[in-house]
Amino acid sequence: MLKFMTPLLVVRDMARSKAFYTELLGLEIVTDLGANVTLTGGIALQTLESWQGFIEKEEISFGGGCGELYFETFGIEEFAEKCAEKGVPLVHPLKEHGWGQRVIRIYDPDGHILEIGEAMPAVVQRFLDSGMSIEQVAQRMGIPLEYLTQPPQG
Repeated sequence: MLKFMTPLLVVRDMARSKAFYTELLGLEIVTDLGANVTLTGGIALQTLESWQGFIEKEEISFGGGCGELYFETFGIEEFAEKCAEKGVPLVHPLKEHGWGQRVIRIYDPDGHILEIGEAMPAVVQRFLDSGMSIEQVAQRMGIPLEYLTQPPQG
């Protein structure tokens, strides 16, 4: 039986990446082994040099845009403002998806894409606060009413 452990991102400059993830995203360092750092949320950072040795390849591609790490926050506007203040490169600015969730996608220092989305309970509450009924919220978000009215399972 396999057990998934953690996503691992290869980074060119460990100090720069640690600062980015701790200062901008508020993650904490759980374990720092120099060439490998584990952050809260289970994300691991690995130095480029050590990674090249592990896979026995010199050429590594960054910024392929074929995946992302996904985060949620109850303060999406504040996070978008923080990104603007710090000059964080954007995949796209704050936008609203069809189901009503507001998101911003950014690049980390090595071109990995991070999506920061408005926490789903905040989306629901925003719609309810606007005067929508729970049935209208379900319809607006394209989800079954039971998703909003029953406690989460498991």
